[in-house]
Amino acid sequence: MNLAAHLPALQVVLPLLAAPLVVLLQPRGLAWAATAATAVFAFIMAMNLAVGVMSGHIFEYEMGGWPAPIGIVLKVDALTSLLLLVVTGACAAATLAARHSIDAQVESHRQPLFYAAWLLALAGFSGMVVSGDAFNIFVFMEISSLAGYVLIAAGPDRRALPAVFKYIIMGTIGATFYLIGVGLIYMMTGTLNLDDMVIRIVDVADQRPVLVAAGFVTIGLALKAALFPLHVWLPNAYAHAPHMVTVFLAACGTKVAVYVLLRFDFLVFQTTIGHEVQFALFLMPLALLGIVIASAVAMFEGNLKRMLAFSSVAQIGYILLGASLLTTEGLTASVIHIFNHGLAKGALFLAVAGLAYYYRDLTIDNLAGAARTMPLTAFAFVVAGLSLIGVPGTAGFVSKWLLISALLEADQGSAILIAIVVISSLMAVAYIWRVVETLYFKPALVEVDAREPPWPLLTIVWLAVGLNLYFGIQPEIPLTLSTWAAELLLGGALP
Repeated sequence: MNLAAHLPALQVVLPLLAAPLVVLLQPRGLAWAATAATAVFAFIMAMNLAVGVMSGHIFEYEMGGWPAPIGIVLKVDALTSLLLLVVTGACAAATLAARHSIDAQVESHRQPLFYAAWLLALAGFSGMVVSGDAFNIFVFMEISSLAGYVLIAAGPDRRALPAVFKYIIMGTIGATFYLIGVGLIYMMTGTLNLDDMVIRIVDVADQRPVLVAAGFVTIGLALKAALFPLHVWLPNAYAHAPHMVTVFLAACGTKVAVYVLLRFDFLVFQTTIGHEVQFALFLMPLALLGIVIASAVAMFEGNLKRMLAFSSVAQIGYILLGASLLTTEGLTASVIHIFNHGLAKGALFLAVAGLAYYYRDLTIDNLAGAARTMPLTAFAFVVAGLSLIGVPGTAGFVSKWLLISALLEADQGSAILIAIVVISSLMAVAYIWRVVETLYFKPALVEVDAREPPWPLLTIVWLAVGLNLYFGIQPEIPLTLSTWAAELLLGGALP
């Protein structure tokens, strides 16, 4: 049996099967070990798929042996493989680092259920990425959302409950909008298979239900992706969730919704009358507002996790700004920033989890002097912050440079757009510097018996930081996949 041929299905099936088994593992630590093993194996499978895609192969898997468009097909191409690396890598890193943090934040008798929800979230995100069926994307979207609600509410912070309630309301609205749009498309084309939909929608591209469907799908997914001003659920959800849950969700949660948004708007809807222009006109102003306003709010936010959450809203703006240019260069910058922002934000929240091991109150002022007792953790935050800003030598610089290069190629308004990107980067310098100044140069408000966090967490923190530096110097793999993904989204194909 050729195991490689089954990897697209195993990306989803493995965590789905492991989730109920984890519930049965009651002895302390056993549930974590099984979850970590599953997450690491999922990441290894994603790397194997990426290697195959880099060699020019597109993976297609027919569930139950039923061919498309009748059956459900799982598909892995350049864009899919890059997102799978982000999802499974974030999950594996967060899981390996989670043992001590989750022990401190989740009661031991609830941990098997917690880790089962963790694996369901992984299955949901992976399913959204690999599914070639519009309705199954909705199914996996709901699996990941329901599991996410459980994970966010699982910690000791009761403020997570109203945050989850808001997330449920907004998430339900987004999923409903998406489902209405898919229903309208099915009514007009008679298919749910995305590849078949691209072919059939040409005949009805000028029909009003298709145009309405484009609006419903785009807005629903924009809400799931926390595009400004539909981001109101995100800051509190990130701030009050258990720290490792924030690492997992911040690194990949909104990115998967952006992935689905790009799939629909550039492949399914690109043939509808005037949709590309409508998409750009809708997206660019919201992306710019998100970049500027979210960065400005982050500059004055007093809670470290909320500050980084608002930063994520701004970074989603960067991703969608590149997409709104409707060029290969802009889409390449957009896709690679999905990867690079996942690296930077994952490393930042891992460092925050390290600080939180002794500093329970993550108000920025309360962290004064932490660098003197936790120098490795504090310096990891600094390096990851440099990647978020886009300093040369870090992964964040690569995508920022590609975005500015794409903006230079824009016909109109490129100077204004570049100025906004540069100004927002300076804002990022300001809010990251606030934290650095507090960690290194301010006297401690209270004496805290702090030291470096446990070595598994510190090791993963520095592994994530090292990847930010490595892909800043050697960006060939994500850059190649991003370039192919951009060509695919604009109607090309892999070589």
